[in-house]
Amino acid sequence: MFISPHPLVADSSSHREHVLDRAVYVRYIYIMSMTSHEQPSKIIDLSVFVERADRAAGERPVAVAVSDMDGLAAINESFGREAAIRGLAAWERTLTGSLPGEAVVARVSGDEWAVALPGATAESALIVLEEIRSHFSSHRVDGIDADLDVSIGIAARPPHAPTVEEATRAAVEALMRAKREGRGRVVIYVEEKMTLKSNYYPRASLDRLSKLSSATGRTDASLLREALDDLFQKHREEL
Repeated sequence: MFISPHPLVADSSSHREHVLDRAVYVRYIYIMSMTSHEQPSKIIDLSVFVERADRAAGERPVAVAVSDMDGLAAINESFGREAAIRGLAAWERTLTGSLPGEAVVARVSGDEWAVALPGATAESALIVLEEIRSHFSSHRVDGIDADLDVSIGIAARPPHAPTVEEATRAAVEALMRAKREGRGRVVIYVEEKMTLKSNYYPRASLDRLSKLSSATGRTDASLLREALDDLFQKHREEL
């Protein structure tokens, strides 16, 4: 039963219409405020994403992708921080709304999202993510009078890495290649062989690296990437 806030107009149909109109208006303002203040999700540590992806995939193959918004600094400078945030939120909405339900998605830095697709190959992931990227880049975001696009790198376990963690590292490398090759594209990881010259490295170190590679079932390149990650972490204040 409708209860009027004022007893003198309890039976007034015009008052009821006014209240209903007011309710519609309040709802409209609420929706508009949610849209104008839309925020992307909170950033989580990459290691948390890896744990979630590993748990979701289990023993199945899994494709991992890492995306990065192209030209975000220029968008921020030209159209303002709020517009840049809307751009990020629009990409997240497009990404999460277009992926299979089993996908694991996480924002892992300001403009980077990581995706895990359990049961998918790198090639099938490329088809899905290229379709999503193309859709996003073909639609403008309110307040941004410029085209937005993303670069995406993909790797899979197997064949590119034996673990989700290493597949994620490989996806980041693929992302960097996508940036170098012109941005606005999706690329699959291709391992670049690291040439270890004996005049640069002691023979004993090369032998130990080879033994470690055999013992762990990992490539020399993946072991060296891990060593570089540790080195950068150790000296992160200088970077």
